[in-house]
Amino acid sequence: MSAVTEEHVYEALKECYDPEIPVDIVNLGLVYGVTIVDDWVGVKMTLTAPGCPMSNMISQMVKERVKRVPSVGDADVRIVWEPAWNPSMMTEDAKKKLGWNK
Repeated sequence: MSAVTEEHVYEALKECYDPEIPVDIVNLGLVYGVTIVDDWVGVKMTLTAPGCPMSNMISQMVKERVKRVPSVGDADVRIVWEPAWNPSMMTEDAKKKLGWNK
C-alpha cells in the first residue's frame, strides 16, 4: 500500500463541483489546504458564499471522494470563511470557462 500524497488528493478534489458552477472546487480556488497524517486526510476549504444552501452536500461529496483515494482510511472536511472567497482566487482556466476573462 503506497502512501497518500497531496497530488492524489488534489486530483480527486478536481472531480468535486459546486452543483451551480461548472468548474471544480480546486480551480475555483475553494480548497485552502490538505493535511495528511498517515491514512487520514483533512481538507480545509471554503464556499463561494457563506449562505450556500449546498454546503453540507458539497462537504459530504468532498469527504466521500477523498476517502476513495487509494490508501486513505478516513477524511474530514473543514469549511472556513476566512479568508473569504473571491473570484480572483480562481485559476485562469476557471475564469475563461466562466467567461470572466476579457
